[in-house]
Formats: sequence, structure tokens, C-alpha cells
Amino acid sequence: MKALSIFLALIYSVAAFPAELIVNISNAPENGRLVFQLYDNANSFGDFRDPITETVLPANGDGEYRLSDIEPGTFALLVYFDENENGLIDKNFIGIPRELLALSNNYQPKGPPSFVRASVDLLANETKTLNLAMYRVLGNKGRWGIGIGVIGKSSPYVDSTQSASRVIPAVSYVGEKLQWFGPNLRYGIYGSGQFRLAVSASYRIGSFEQDDSPILAGLGDREDTLMGGLGAQYELPHGFDLHFNYEHDVLDRIGGGIADFGVSRGFQYGVFRFKPSFSINWISGKVNDYEFGVPESAAISTRPAYSPGSSTSLELGVSTFIEISEDWRVIFNISGERLGDEITTSPIVDDDTVISGFVGFTYIF
Repeated sequence: MKALSIFLALIYSVAAFPAELIVNISNAPENGRLVFQLYDNANSFGDFRDPITETVLPANGDGEYRLSDIEPGTFALLVYFDENENGLIDKNFIGIPRELLALSNNYQPKGPPSFVRASVDLLANETKTLNLAMYRVLGNKGRWGIGIGVIGKSSPYVDSTQSASRVIPAVSYVGEKLQWFGPNLRYGIYGSGQFRLAVSASYRIGSFEQDDSPILAGLGDREDTLMGGLGAQYELPHGFDLHFNYEHDVLDRIGGGIADFGVSRGFQYGVFRFKPSFSINWISGKVNDYEFGVPESAAISTRPAYSPGSSTSLELGVSTFIEISEDWRVIFNISGERLGDEITTSPIVDDDTVISGFVGFTYIF
């Protein structure tokens, strides 16, 4: 009974003596609305979704803003200027805020935020003062990054030990509409809230060279190409995202297209951010014929003519973002694609899974 009494007294003391935040803000707007959001979960904070509390106060320039009746605990604070007064923090296509904001500890990341770097402890009956400066994550003209990266994918072909890979400059740019990360580019054309639409482009590595394996001899080298199309993102509850993308060979080296539809969710652990994803892919017959088919003109007794036609595949992947500092980051993406039966029955294929990935080390300025 004594232990129960102590426990109840502790619960009462926490509930009866809420904490208070005094937020001194510089570079604040003179009018409009400031939205103050508290987060107690690293995953929610990483996406700026599902805060535990939200308070809207009129903007009144630089000065003091008070948040009262806060339950004690460990939190991260986001303050943003609701410029268009739509009740949402507007984001670009990949989810980075476009509006003026500030974070607790005056933490100013140039990409997805880390809860551990923004979090503060509030004790029962404590009044804590935070000094914050509002800034734009994307800067005035977007954020450039420079570094080095590697893209590659495994070979599913018979007796091939070669993996297709390229060392590339890890140049990136993140702006309100344009986002460029290594081999992938997006340009937002609609939306800044839950639903966002963009045109897209990506660099696709040639699937093989004919001297990679005896079974490929005489088929010719498969060229790299540029894919272009349209992508969409939709934010679901509990941190999940739906995505759809279709890209076509704009250089007409392959002549076909690829579509994917999937779901992903972000998780935060310290300065590491992980985003597992699951996708269903559709690959057109022209792409499959180019990468896995055997034309009549190249058929031999050990390699009969074969045309896979279109196919579907399943893909599991994970994107990893590591914030070394506010300026330095590592991006690592890896995925495994389970090929459809139309492909695995090709006479030049003996593996049902292709592993692909990208790793880059960049400085953001």
C-alpha cells in the first residue's frame, strides 16, 4: 500500500505542476500565425507529423512567446510560420519544409531533423527559456551538396560474376520544387501538403556487357540510359507514405517504361534515419526484352530465342540518412528486387533476385 501511495503521489505531482516554455524568437515575422508543435517521438519529429500538442499564436516579430500547461517530459519543439494560413507546414516533394521555422536548442539541420539534437527536458513546475532563430531549411535559393558516390546493381545472368557499378559525383540540390540526389531528379509540379506530384528523371545503368559471361556473348552491350516520367507521394497517418512513379526511356535506347507503387515509413534512431519501403513494380515488355530477352538473330543451340514480355516484381528496400553534423551527411540506399517468372525462365538468367544500391558522402552548403 505504501508503494502504491508513493506512485499515486508521483502521478499527482506531475499532473498538478505542469511546466512552461518561454520561447525567445529572433527573425520572426511581424504578423501572421506562428505554430508551436511539441513532439515526444523521434519518428514523428523526423517527419514533422503527429505532434502531441499544437499551439497557434499571432506573430508579433522578435520577442517572447509563452507555452503553458505542458506535461513534464522530454520534447523537441518546432515553430513554423504558417505563411499561407492553411494549417499545414508546407513541404517540397520529398517532404522538406518550405516555410520559415525554428527548432529547440536552436538546431538548424539542412535535411531531416534528429530528435536527439533538438530534444529538451522539462521537469514538473519548471519554466524553461529557449532562444531560437527562425530560418529556412532550404535557404533562399535551395541547398547544394557536393561529394562522391557509387551506384551499382548485381548481375542475375548465367555464370556472370560482374556487377554493374559507376562512381559518380554525389552532387545534390534540394529546393522548393527541384530535388536532385545522385542519379535521381524530381521537380514538384503540384501540392505541398499530404499529396504531392512531380516530374521525375533517373539514370539507369546498362544491365550487362556481352563479355561479362559466355552466355551473353554475341548479344551486344546494354547501354546506360535516362528514364523520365511522373511521380506522386501521399502522406498517410502514423508516418506512412504511399508513392507511385512511372518512368519511360526518354533516349529510346530501350524503348519501354517501368512503374512502381509502394509504401514506406521513416524511423529515427539518434542521428540515423531509416526508411524501409515495399514496392510492386511493373516492367514493360520492351525493357524486359532488352535486358533479359534473346532475339531470333542471336539464338544458338545453348541459348534459344526468348521474349519475356511484360512482368511484375516485388522489391524491398531501405534508405538510410546519417547526419554527421548540420553540414555533413551520408546517404545509403539498398534494395532487393524479386524478379518475375517471365524473367527467371529466360535462358540467360539464373538468379531470381537483383540487389541494387547507392551510397554517397556529401557536404551541404
